[in-house]
Amino acid sequence: MRKADVVEFYRRLAEANPHPETELESVNDYTLLVAVVLSAQATDAGVNKATRALFAEVDTPQKMVALGLEELKRHIRTIGLFNTKAKNVIALSQALIDHHGGHVPADRDALEKLPGVGRKTANVVMNVAFSAETFAVDTHIFRIGNRTGLAKGRTVLAVEKRLDAVTPAPFRVHAHHWLILHGRYVCKARKPECWRCIVADLCAFKPKTPLPPAKA
Repeated sequence: MRKADVVEFYRRLAEANPHPETELESVNDYTLLVAVVLSAQATDAGVNKATRALFAEVDTPQKMVALGLEELKRHIRTIGLFNTKAKNVIALSQALIDHHGGHVPADRDALEKLPGVGRKTANVVMNVAFSAETFAVDTHIFRIGNRTGLAKGRTVLAVEKRLDAVTPAPFRVHAHHWLILHGRYVCKARKPECWRCIVADLCAFKPKTPLPPAKA
């Protein structure tokens, strides 16, 4: 994708949604971190449903450790891989207490050292909590980067680095939210809705999907 097209691509997404936000619900930086850890291989809606009652009761690492593993499992049992995730949440909560004074560090390397926190999770927390110019590449962004030609790459890291290289300054903070939301609701995996895509003319995807037939 040409530089001018990249700018126009982001400009249109920004115009349509000037202030994009994560769809994960949280009450502070700590609960955001927990929610992102829980969202791996799960939907945001499913995580939100499970964590509303949890976060009303537990909003600090200290409270989470006091809650305990079994009670945490009870809260999040509807989320996939909840056993492993619960162990990681308790462990990362203890690590925050032991090494960071109970606060979420504003440092990607420090975040990645926490149990259950990978690069994507760290990038999300850095971006949402601290407005860092990070690109959290999930399946949606990986697909869009390659499908549109915005940031082609064979690996998640390659797409992330390409996005970092091509995304211009005015759009860097919100870029990953625009791309995630576009992938979630328009540029879908199996049936992209090209007929209502605001950046379709800039996209390298050739077999554009037509407007579906009207229902009788």
